[in-house]
Amino acid sequence: MEAGNTIPQEKPAFTIEGRDRIYLIGFVVGAGILLFLGRGLVQGSALVTWGLTFGATTAVAVLLVSLYRVQIELRSSRRQLARKEAELSFALEVQRALFPHHLPRSNGLEFAAVCIPARGISGDYYDVIQFPDGRLVFAIADISGKGISAAILMANMQALLRTLSETGIPPAEVCSRLNRHLHQVTDESKFATFFYAEWNAITRHLRYVNAGHHAPIVLGSCCGRQLSEGGFPLGMFATSEFQTGEMVLQPDDLLVLYSDGLTEATKGGEEFGDRRLKAEIDRRSGQSLVDIQAGILDAVRKWAGDELEDDMTLLMVRATEAKEEE
Repeated sequence: MEAGNTIPQEKPAFTIEGRDRIYLIGFVVGAGILLFLGRGLVQGSALVTWGLTFGATTAVAVLLVSLYRVQIELRSSRRQLARKEAELSFALEVQRALFPHHLPRSNGLEFAAVCIPARGISGDYYDVIQFPDGRLVFAIADISGKGISAAILMANMQALLRTLSETGIPPAEVCSRLNRHLHQVTDESKFATFFYAEWNAITRHLRYVNAGHHAPIVLGSCCGRQLSEGGFPLGMFATSEFQTGEMVLQPDDLLVLYSDGLTEATKGGEEFGDRRLKAEIDRRSGQSLVDIQAGILDAVRKWAGDELEDDMTLLMVRATEAKEEE
């Protein structure tokens, strides 16, 4: 997904005015000329001595004034930076509150999930929702762009998704309504890739819609299956229609949902890629979901380093024998 920083670039917080620079350079050069021309006349001419003293004193005074201006503007810059850091910290705390605090371990599925933002706050999103009637839904999304605007759109989408999924309407209708809403409230450059699934623990059926997102990696009884049924990314076209895919999950089947920040992490111009991601999952498939998650993130960091170019999100789902929530 194409991503770019939508936060406007700030003007440098402190500068020395061009006028001050000209004055300072002029006085320093003038003092230097006077020193050169009057090097033999200082003792014999009060005028030359006075001129040199005046020029040097004035140059020092202008320099001190300039330094004072820099100190004032530096203090102002620090205050602005502290305020922005506080605002960003608050926004990050608000965003963290939107992600699920506890992932369910009942009704035949267990989960592990993580979202690592590239620039403080993220445009990626995942959710796992257990409803009182026994329904369970999970989703992952990648909002175009980064920073504040992507995070705001993510929060908007999260609120609407929870409202729609609670009604019990089919997955395709959930995506259609989300799509119409995003198309109405954003411009043409904004969209979201989205994968949404609804699990029936009794029949072990998973109904899903893939709206332009990376197809999950599937291991187990359905290994290699491409969960691609769905449609265009949300928000691109007002009248988009979505198809629903279905599959049956057996115990120990594993789904790995991820954002492109993982596979597009680069080293020397080469991406980590889907092949390396799948190899890491295959190698660790017998481990716990938390260990698989940690291993994948460690492999990506070793490949691309700690400086992230894009948000990285993992949502892993493993089928288990149905049991009551612990």
